[in-house]
Parts: sequence; C-alpha cells; structure tokens
Amino acid sequence: MRMDTVIMGGGLSGLACGIALAKRGKRVAIVASGQSTLLFNGGSMEMLGYVDGKAVTSPLEAIATLPQSHPYSKIGAERIAALSERVKLLFNDSGVNMTGTANANHWRITPMGVAKPAWLTLNDHLRIDDLNNLPAKRLALMCIRGYFDQPNSMMAMGLRNLGFEVKVIEFTTDDISALRRSPSEMRATNLAKRLVSHSALQRIADQINSLAGDADMVLLPSVFGQSDDSDFQSLQSKVNKPLRLIATLPPAVAGMRIQTQLRHYFRMLGGTYLMGDSAVSGTIEGDQLTSITTAKMNDMPLRADNFVLATGSFVSRGLRADYERIYEPVLDLDVDADADREQWTRFGVLEPQAYMRYGVATDEQFRCRKQGKTINNLYAIGSVLSGHDAVKMGDGTGVSLLTALAVNDLIIAKK
Repeated sequence: MRMDTVIMGGGLSGLACGIALAKRGKRVAIVASGQSTLLFNGGSMEMLGYVDGKAVTSPLEAIATLPQSHPYSKIGAERIAALSERVKLLFNDSGVNMTGTANANHWRITPMGVAKPAWLTLNDHLRIDDLNNLPAKRLALMCIRGYFDQPNSMMAMGLRNLGFEVKVIEFTTDDISALRRSPSEMRATNLAKRLVSHSALQRIADQINSLAGDADMVLLPSVFGQSDDSDFQSLQSKVNKPLRLIATLPPAVAGMRIQTQLRHYFRMLGGTYLMGDSAVSGTIEGDQLTSITTAKMNDMPLRADNFVLATGSFVSRGLRADYERIYEPVLDLDVDADADREQWTRFGVLEPQAYMRYGVATDEQFRCRKQGKTINNLYAIGSVLSGHDAVKMGDGTGVSLLTALAVNDLIIAKK
C-alpha cells in the first residue's frame, strides 16, 4: 500500500496531524492499535499549566522561558500563537466545540474537585475564567445513585474550597436503575449509551427541575454525549437552569467523544484509519524510512514518502523499558534517557520523575535519529517526544496538538 504519509499511532497527535495533512489533499494512513489515552481525557486541553511548580496564567508568555530541550522551543515561541489558532479551527471543523485562548489559561475541575489550568475546554463542561469571579454562587451537584466514578464528597469539598456554595443531591431514574442490576454497567460509557432517548433525558430533566432548588447552576457528571454534544443540548433545553458537566474518573465520555469526532472527520476527508493494528518494524535505506510492517499486514508493507511516529509514551507502549534500558520498540530509535537505571525514578509518588521527560531523540525539525543518524522522512510528535514532563508541566495535550501541526507544515513544505 502506497501513501503520501503514514502515521504510526491514532491518538490525539496522530489524528491532528492526519487531519491537517488530509485537508491539504495528502493521502494519509493512520495505524491505530485501539483506544488511545484520550480515554482518560476529561474534556480539556492544556497548553502549559505549570512552570517550576507555579500555575501559568499566560501560556504564550511562559513558553518563551522554556529550555531548548522542550518541544515548544523547537517549534519556536513566535509560531505557537498561530498554531494554537489553527488547533481551534481543526476542532471546530471536526465538530468538537471548545473554547479558550492561548493568551490566558482558564481553570478546569478534575474529578477530585481540584482546579487546574487549561487552554481549551468543551463548551458543555464547567470552566472558570477567573477564580476571583466565579460563574455562579450556588451550585447543585447532581449525583447519580450507584455511580462510583465520581467521588462526590471530594468534588463538593473542592468546589467549596473555591468559594462555591454546594448542595449535593442524589437522584436516579428508571433508566439508570435498570443499569444498577450489574455494578459493571454503572460506568460513564454505559450510561452515555443508555441516556440518549428523548424520554430518558426528560426523566432526568424532571428530577433536576424538581430537586435543584435555588441553585444558580446545576452540575452533572460527564456521562452524556459519547458521539457529540447533542444529548447535552437536548437535556439543557428541558431544564430551567444552566447546566454544566464535570469530569469523571476514566473511562471518560468526553475523551471518547473527542476521539470519535476526530476519527470521523479524518475519514470524511478521505484518510485511511487502520483500526486495531500496530507498526512492528520498518525498513531504513540510507537516511530514509521506506516502509513499515504492521502486525496484521506483515505481508503488505506500508510505503510512503513520509512517516510520523505518534505512538505515545509508556502508557501507550510507544516507549518501553526493561532492566537495562529504555527503548522505542518499532524501529529502535535513539532515546533521550539516563543510562543509569537508578536515575529513572525518585522515591515519593509526588516527586518529579525523570522517566516522564524521556522520549525519542529528534533534531530541530522533529526528525528521528537511529544510532546518531537522522532519518530525514521520519518525524516524531506528541508524548513520544523527550524534553518535558506532561504531569508536572500540564502540557501533554498541547505538545501533542502543536507538534502535530508543526510537523504537518514541515511535510507540506517539502518538495
């Protein structure tokens, strides 16, 4: 199979790069092993949340202070602003309705009730632009009886610590009670599949209108709209108070929605999405990667002019480790990592962990290296890259999206 570009990895970075290339008329194939880490995404994207442990208010200003090893520095601070606007357009074109600006972070609420800086947030999810000017005073935190993936007491405590008055209200409906016959059914994704009909949404609306009292705003767990936000909009039309969703523990409906809409848009643009497959090896001739072999098509190599590595970090098995080394498993590319295993981790789960900064080594144009030699048509994007700690810096989704568009530009510019 011959393509213009083959992307290894079908998560956020792979999809963003694939969409951008397909919009330019390129023949693109994405090799995707299955669910990506978008399954853990609560409906927000972070560009840069923290520097040296301090919350960032203006990401664009803070990016200019980052070390040269950070992926943003390879893009160039002056280009980030323009790329960030293109990310918003990409989401909008995909039907993913998000708001936010790279000039100033807003605040998202985690499932534990903690406020964290964010760049973009789904329109139907709670966001706070200014912690000193809350969007409501009295909140009704509506909790689904039997649903355990939202720690209600911690959520309520966190919201109260921010200055909200919170009334916790438990409710159920016949549709929800039917799922409670099996505890395994009371997951966000199962609820989202069940709570889609007009009658099911009306019964929830009736409960909210009856129980919300004098609340200025009603919060619900994010269990609506697995494919788009139409179910939430339908529910809002039946409720006489403003509604907002709040993130739950994984599996996250919001992340699955984003993934579903991006995949659909990529295919609509003519992209080839090879679901349930993964790259296992490749052929390098001189300074070019000429083809890759996948687990399911080992007798039909994928050939392309350019290749993009978007396989993710350790969670996605884009990086792996044994007792002796940290390595990239598809092509055994060079990796930026400490050779001494003792340096990989530090005692204390909240301490910065060195392995979080490890990743594939690239040049200034995100081209990968093997045994010190640059592969001119192989680029790395997203969390497989080295040079940043997505947990401590709150920049994981931003790195995925912005490096994806930066590499798209590099590929398009090639003759």
